[in-house]
Amino acid sequence: MALDQSFVGRTYPPTAPYEVGREKIREFAEAVGETNPVYTDPEAAKAFGHPDVIAPPTFVFSITFRAAGQVVEDPQLGLDYSRVVHGDQKFAYSRPVRAGDRLTVTSAIDGIKSLAGNDILDIRGEVHDEAGEHVVTAWTKLVARAAEEA
Repeated sequence: MALDQSFVGRTYPPTAPYEVGREKIREFAEAVGETNPVYTDPEAAKAFGHPDVIAPPTFVFSITFRAAGQVVEDPQLGLDYSRVVHGDQKFAYSRPVRAGDRLTVTSAIDGIKSLAGNDILDIRGEVHDEAGEHVVTAWTKLVARAAEEA
């Protein structure tokens, strides 16, 4: 069954703050093969004008995808997550994510469409710091594959 178009525009409550730690940034940078010292060395980050180490651009996926769980798990939406694949991801930054940031994410449904029996769900995550300043917007596209016919 196709997802309900009336959910487009629905916004979910902000998440609890996520505190970004140096060690998490270092672990992520190593996991994705980033060797730039601004991700691991506070002095190198300061030399580039940052107050502390910064996170690689895709680091924020871990918190925005978790926040998108509010959408995915919304029983009223009726998404069958067992059929979902990740379709696309993009980010628009106001500033880098930094060690010490306390970030919240507010998720919203930007679009729902059906294509060849598949449901395509566009989720936008607005990430703000503790002062309420915008840090990054993340867009996640999820595709719920059509049920196979018996």
